[in-house]
Amino acid sequence: MQELVVSEAQINQFIGQYLWPMIRISAFYFAVPIIGARTVPARIRIILALFTTLLVVPLLPNAPVVSFMSLAGILMITKEVIIGLALGFILQIVMQVFVFAGQLVALKLGLGFAAQNDPSSGMSVTVLSQFYLLLSTLLFLAINGHLAVINMIVNSFTAFPVGGPGLSPDDYLLIVHMFSWMFAAGLLISLPIFTSMMIVNLSFGVMGRSAPQLNIISVGFPITLMFGFILMWYSLSNFLPLFNQIIEEGLNAANMLVRSS
Repeated sequence: MQELVVSEAQINQFIGQYLWPMIRISAFYFAVPIIGARTVPARIRIILALFTTLLVVPLLPNAPVVSFMSLAGILMITKEVIIGLALGFILQIVMQVFVFAGQLVALKLGLGFAAQNDPSSGMSVTVLSQFYLLLSTLLFLAINGHLAVINMIVNSFTAFPVGGPGLSPDDYLLIVHMFSWMFAAGLLISLPIFTSMMIVNLSFGVMGRSAPQLNIISVGFPITLMFGFILMWYSLSNFLPLFNQIIEEGLNAANMLVRSS
C-alpha cells in the first residue's frame, strides 16, 4: 500500500488558499460601516468572514506558496490587511458624510452641546448626527447596499489578486481625495438649512438693532430651534435624492479603487 506523502509546500498552499482571503475579508468587515460597528459582536464578524471566505475561495486561483513565518508571508499579511481596511475605510467615509452634515446642522441650530455617546463608533456626536446616521443606515439596508458591499470585496480579489502588488500610489490618492468629497457632500446636505438659518439670524440682528431692550439670546434661541426643526422636517423630502446621489458616488469611488488595476 502506497503511503500518502504531504510536503510542507502543499500544506502551506492549502492553508494559504483560505488564510490569505480570510485576512482581507476580516480586515474589511472590521472597517466597513454597519458590520464593523462596535455594537456588532466580534464573533459575528468572524463568522461572517469565515462564511464569506468559504464562498469566495472556490472562485479564486491557487494561492502562492509562501511560508507564513517568513518575511514574504508577513508582507503578504500586511498587504491583505491594508487592502481590506482601505476598501472598508472608503465606505466608512461615505457614511460619515451624514454624521458631518448632522454636526453642521446642530452647530447652526445651537445644539452643539446636545451630544451623547454613539454606540456604533464609541465617540461623542450630536443627536442630529445620530438621527442622520440612523436614517442613512436604514436606507442603505433598504436599497440592498450590504449586497453591493459584499460584491465589492469579492471583486477585489480580481483587481488585487492574492500575492499581487497591492494598492498603487494612485489608489492612496483616491482615498485621500475622498476626505474632500466627504466635506463637500456633508455641506450639500446641510446647505439649505444653513441658508435658511442665516436669514433667520439676520432677522434677529435687525430686530436687535431696532429694539435694543429686547433680549435676543432668550428670545432668539427657542425661535431659532423651532425654525430649525421645521426646516429639517421639510428638508427630509429632499433627503432621499441626496442620499441616492451620495451613496452612488461613494460606491463608484470604491468600485473605481477595485477596478483601478
